[in-house]
Amino acid sequence: MKKQWPVLSYEKGRKTYDTLQLFTQMAGKIKLATMPWANHSWNVTLHITTSGFTTQTMPYGDMNFQIDFDLIEHMLKISTSKGDLSQLSLENTSVAGFYNTLFTALKELGIEIDIMTLPSEIVDPIPFELDELHNTYEREHASAFHLALLQIQEVFMIHRSSFSGKSSPIHFFWGGFDLSLAYFSGKRAPHHPGKMVGMPDWVLQDAYSHEVRDAGFWSGNDGLPEAAFYCYLYPEPDGYKTGKVEPYEAYYHQTLGEYILPYSAVQESEDPQEKLLAFLNSTYQIGATLAGWDPDFTVPVPKA
Repeated sequence: MKKQWPVLSYEKGRKTYDTLQLFTQMAGKIKLATMPWANHSWNVTLHITTSGFTTQTMPYGDMNFQIDFDLIEHMLKISTSKGDLSQLSLENTSVAGFYNTLFTALKELGIEIDIMTLPSEIVDPIPFELDELHNTYEREHASAFHLALLQIQEVFMIHRSSFSGKSSPIHFFWGGFDLSLAYFSGKRAPHHPGKMVGMPDWVLQDAYSHEVRDAGFWSGNDGLPEAAFYCYLYPEPDGYKTGKVEPYEAYYHQTLGEYILPYSAVQESEDPQEKLLAFLNSTYQIGATLAGWDPDFTVPVPKA
């Protein structure tokens, strides 16, 4: 059965996306403070659930705890392995107010953690505890974004099943506020120069230590003010940007250095899953062929 995908409007939802991104960054930085480092920053990502986002379990002293964003009830929930639960509203608060409420709740649960309060990967960031500017959370935009992520994650799972090489989990990066899936050829990549706003160079150099094809989805930004899917290779092989990409709405964005497919093209199509898979499969084939990736990485996908 073909599923209806929600409409997303960057223009109408931007303030909610910006506020929610900063909320998720707090949870991500808490995860960064508690988890051992894993290659490509996979230890600090969030994951999509039936109700929103989760940090998954994090160790602290003699217990574990977890932070969940419930975008159905529009609450943040902190639960512990001791059976304790704290809940905070995502609505009617600024980033500064949310920061203070979150860390007070953690302290009441016996969890005292220090984080760097300057947001990551954001131009002109405001420390969380001082940010009264971002204070918009509208239920309809948060809910639509979550429902879109669930649909997209399902398609990414199908796409991932056709690749037998090393791949990342399907996870959500709170820095860029994007859902991501990475494939690796297994070969070392040239040294990455770093130089991304709000991110230490060594983090990028670790992320791009090996040849990688990254595909993902994000809600939009100033450089591309619409929800969209993206795909790129590092290092980018000659001829990549002029490949025959599908579907026809997809294109190579010269400034971003990525293939782009507007979310609206997928959402409005008769078969959103088929259209998104065409983009994911064609961009993979263009890059893998030009970069000389092992053809055995592509495996047939059995039909349900």
